[in-house]
Amino acid sequence: MKKKLLNILMISSIFTTIGFIMDGDPKVPSIILRFTEFFLMLGIFFLVLSVLYFGSIFIKRSFRKVIN
Repeated sequence: MKKKLLNILMISSIFTTIGFIMDGDPKVPSIILRFTEFFLMLGIFFLVLSVLYFGSIFIKRSFRKVIN
């Protein structure tokens, strides 16, 4: 479980970094705001990927129980 969460966090950080670099908006001079945007984007990606991954595992296990 811990390894799965770390892998999801790694994938989220990669997507967040790519998205933050590709962002075309003008950068605000406040460093605190930049870090806030980065970590909020990281949290959103992590939450979405976690829900999708663990939701799909739950649905797959539920269907196996119904079939057997």
